[in-house]
Amino acid sequence: MGGNNTSKVAQEEFLKELNAGKEPSAQVRKVSDYRYGSALIEEFALGNGLEVIVWEDKAAPVIAYQTWFRVGSRHEKEGKTGIAHLFEHLMFQGSQNFNDEYFKPLDPIGARVNGTTSEDRTNYYERVPSEYLELALWLESDRMENLLPALSQEKLDNQRDVVKNERRQNYEDRPYGTAWLKLQSSLFAKGHPYDHSPIGSHEDLSAATLEDVKDFFRQYYAPANAVLTIVGDYDAKEARALVEKYFGGIKAGARARKPVATPTELKADIHLIEPDEVELPRVLFAWHTPAFLEEGDAEMDILSS
Repeated sequence: MGGNNTSKVAQEEFLKELNAGKEPSAQVRKVSDYRYGSALIEEFALGNGLEVIVWEDKAAPVIAYQTWFRVGSRHEKEGKTGIAHLFEHLMFQGSQNFNDEYFKPLDPIGARVNGTTSEDRTNYYERVPSEYLELALWLESDRMENLLPALSQEKLDNQRDVVKNERRQNYEDRPYGTAWLKLQSSLFAKGHPYDHSPIGSHEDLSAATLEDVKDFFRQYYAPANAVLTIVGDYDAKEARALVEKYFGGIKAGARARKPVATPTELKADIHLIEPDEVELPRVLFAWHTPAFLEEGDAEMDILSS
């Protein structure tokens, strides 16, 4: 118990030091801390709304880092399907102060780097040797703040083709793959946030303009709409200071609103037959479940595992 009190006092003193001379709206504030076994997990927020979760763990000399944006395919407008996933690809094509492929400085140090897009969120993750935390934070903060000056029509056209090929590889040319595209449009009425897959359609991807993707970035890629997590072998006080150094000056932006999702109920069974070049038939069953992070979602995850 004494150790906990000492840690909290140290945190309070550090926050006072970090916030010295700042306007109240720009100050770093403590959100909470909690324990997972013997580990102390801390959560704080920067003045621009960026939520940060840190977990110091000395088990191995590596750091796992992730930025999670509250935007997915459910936020896409009609005629703009696939833009959330397309933008995930564009985030790896360089920013103003490092206008090159994002992987270049990270591959030589053995880092693991990637991103994923779902209906509900987009995340970018890295696992780096512990001495490279500052490099990871700098790269991440620069693309969060300065991606647009480096975003070009050439990059958009290149990654648009990459995403179209990904659709072909993972859905159209894969045995049974097109069934997954049909399921969502059958389970949800047209106009529902979940009526389409994050991969989008060829038509909408072809129609996406440079201004479309820039508008998407301005609306959703901002500190107030992001959560940053850092877990691993580092000094928590130093990590908090680095986060403030690289992310604290970025304009807040706004937190994304949850799209309105009208409750959906199947009035009758739907039977679909999807022709495909396969040797054996496959039967898929699908039904509605609670929305991501809504009441009942965690229970369904446990039941399905």
